[in-house]
Parts: sequence; structure tokens; C-alpha cells
Amino acid sequence: MAKTKSSIKLIFKHRLYFFLEVLTIYFGVFIFFLILLVIPNLIVDVSSRAYEPLYFLIRALLIVAAIPTFLFVSNFALEPQKKELIIKEDISSSKKFLALFSISEKNYKYQLLYGILLLFLVFIPLDFFTYLFLPDLLEYSTIALNTPGSLNSYLFEENYGIFIISVIIIQVSVSIYEESRDRGFLANRGSDYIPIMSAVIISSFSFGLGHFNYMFTPYTIDLPIIYPLIWFLQTFFVGIILAMIVIRKRWLFPAIFAHAVNNIITLQAVWNYLQGNDFFPIALFLYCPLLIISIILLILQFPRIKEGLSIGFKEFGSYFKNNIRIKETSSHKIVRILADFLFGGIIFLVSILLM
Repeated sequence: MAKTKSSIKLIFKHRLYFFLEVLTIYFGVFIFFLILLVIPNLIVDVSSRAYEPLYFLIRALLIVAAIPTFLFVSNFALEPQKKELIIKEDISSSKKFLALFSISEKNYKYQLLYGILLLFLVFIPLDFFTYLFLPDLLEYSTIALNTPGSLNSYLFEENYGIFIISVIIIQVSVSIYEESRDRGFLANRGSDYIPIMSAVIISSFSFGLGHFNYMFTPYTIDLPIIYPLIWFLQTFFVGIILAMIVIRKRWLFPAIFAHAVNNIITLQAVWNYLQGNDFFPIALFLYCPLLIISIILLILQFPRIKEGLSIGFKEFGSYFKNNIRIKETSSHKIVRILADFLFGGIIFLVSILLM
């Protein structure tokens, strides 16, 4: 019986201390984000079309600066507890985070290749087949992203040149922001406290809830819940893949690249929809050429993809096995899984409040 209690205690103890660090980092990001109330206004007028791209760009830079800064702070605040809790050797969490952005002469081709494979073998097919079987989702995306008064809604009122330049700046910035927070910090740092797949699930569930949250906007709240639910499932699934790759390869660029380009393509589809085109012309001229590239890449990179899938399925399958290290029982495995979703939900709520 003592071993059983120890298993439950360890499950929550590791997650609670990780959550304390999450609070520290998110509060630090909140402090840094106070700069957003001042700097963009000093550079450009709030009514300027340059304001939103500048806002998103500064926000991305601030989170990249805030996370390692407050990881350094948390090392002092929680140092006694970390000696007992950190699973892996914790040399410098700040340096470990910043190292994720490193691109060397030896690996830049591989990082770009992984980014391209993620884009064409995960994002593009997922979006295409989702829109194909649920074409009304494109209309929902248009309503959610084009809500009057929301960030970047003005883009769809501009000419195409301003639209595409602004979208590129904004979506690259959004991808840096979200990948730094969800994969660079939550998943990567979480794997120092808890098993890798638990860190993956917690970060991905929080990421997915962020997209499900669109259902609570004034213009989408009365629409069928199936659409934000699909968005949640999509982003939860993609989050798992991205987190596993970031943790295993220690590269953040592929996730940022694939995420940013996919968002740009999605907004291109929304732009075309607003011009009066339905899904089928958009699929024919936008997604079909991209799917052809997907098939070519699948053929050319099949050995690499097969190896990656084999490792991924093995790691994912380990999540549903008893954790021998803490003498976990089958019933407590269920508690662990539920705890991961619980903490993922709580972390999402904290991010809503502070970020």
C-alpha cells in the first residue's frame, strides 16, 4: 500500500512543482508584456496599418526574452525542490531554451527539411481533408478570424499587397510566440520534471484549448460547437507531433517554419473565400498543387518518415504503459493521464489571465 501512495504522491508532486515554474514564467512574460502598452504607440499611431504587425513582432521578441530570463529567476526560487524533482541533469534551463533556436552550418539543411516535411505531410493534408469533409469549417474560420475589432481582422479589408506583407509578419511572429511558449517552454522544460509524453500531452492540450477558445467570441458563440471542437482536435494532434519532434531533436525552427507557412496558407484561403470563392476553387488552385508536393516528398523521404513514425508511435505507446520508475499501478496510470489533462487545462486558464 505504501508503494501505491508513493506513486500518486510523485505524480502530483512533480506536476505541482512544474506548475509553480509555469506560474513564474507566465508572470514574468506578463511583466514583459506591459511594454506592449507603450512601445508600439511610441513608434506608430494605433490607427496605423503598421500597428498590428509591429505589435505581434514585439510580442514574439518579448516572449523569447522573458522565458529564459525568468527560467534563470526560477532556478533560485525553486532550487532546493528541483534537486529532488528534475528527472534529467539541469545545467541551465535558460541556455537549454535558447539553444532550441540554434541553427548551425551542419544542421540548417536538416532543420529546413524537417520544417518542410511537417508542413507538407502534417499541416497541409490535415487542413485539406478537414475542409473537404467539413467545407463549412472554412466559413467558420473566416468568421472567427475576421471578427470586427479582433487582431488582424483589418487585413481582409486591405489590398492584396498590404494583406500578404502584413500576414507574413504577423504569422511568423505568432508562430515564434506560440512555439516558444508551448513547445520551447511547456513541452521541452516540462520533460525535465515529468516523463516526456506527459509534457507533450500537457502542452498540446493547453495549445488545443487555445483554439477551442474561439467559440466564446461574440460572433461565433452561436455557431455549432463542432467547428471549434474540430479546431481543438486538429491543434491538439499537431501539438503532439511538434512537441515530440522539438523534444527529440532540440530544434524549434522546423516547428516555427511549418506553423507560420501553414497559417499564411490558411489566411490565403480565407482571403479567397471573402472574394466570393467557395472551397472547391480554393482546393483546386491552392491546396491541390501543395498536395502534389506532399506526395512527392512522401515518396522521396519515405525511409526517413517511416523511421520517424516508428519512433513516434513507440514513444506515444509508452504513455499508456505503467511507469516502472515510480512503481505505477494500472489504476494510478489513469490518475496520471487525468492529471496531465487537468494541469494542461489549468495552465491554459493561467495563460488566458496572464498572457
